[in-house]
Amino acid sequence: MKENTSPLIAPSILAADFARLGEEVAAIEKAGADWVHLDVMDGHFVPNISFGPAIVKALRPHSTLPFDVHLMIEPVDPYLEAFAKAGADHITIHAEAGPHLHRSLQAIKALGVKAGVSLCPATPPEMLSEVMDMIDLVLVMSVNPGFGGQKFLRSQVRKIKTLRSMIAESGHPIHLAVDGGIDAETAPLATDAGANVLIAGSAVYGRENYADAIKALKSA
Repeated sequence: MKENTSPLIAPSILAADFARLGEEVAAIEKAGADWVHLDVMDGHFVPNISFGPAIVKALRPHSTLPFDVHLMIEPVDPYLEAFAKAGADHITIHAEAGPHLHRSLQAIKALGVKAGVSLCPATPPEMLSEVMDMIDLVLVMSVNPGFGGQKFLRSQVRKIKTLRSMIAESGHPIHLAVDGGIDAETAPLATDAGANVLIAGSAVYGRENYADAIKALKSA
């Protein structure tokens, strides 16, 4: 799926103003975002707590963009249906968050939403070798998940390249996303390695003009 086009930009609302989330979601759509990224954290799988399906449902009327829901929770299976019903278009789970990745992906697909798998920095790309035919999205964490504002781990560039090759070999149209420390300086590292989706928090919501921030990421 690596093409000579601008990457898709998915601003993470984790960096938005939580007192006005509806307006913040609508604002990034108007500014040219492609997806809305929603980081769900449980305080167990990752050392932070964010929000649940009720917030996803409340935000759904504020945007027509795909809702890209990243579940950093363990266990994940009991909550898949709730997030699908809340309005998720993509549900991404962590390969490290449960013993039965294949079964979890089956459950997501059965709910009629696109299925993604995320890999923490220490997890090798080969973890996905047996499920490439089941996924629509691979998300490489270029920081340790749990908090925004961390620095991009350059060690993950090799993983992105490997996954791009795995996707090409699979013959399936799989998005390759990168999340963590993405800004105008690090975006080229991810896209040159093969990523076609950039998830950015403070690089968008930390800027006064969201449209300029998104444009800068697309052209970086």
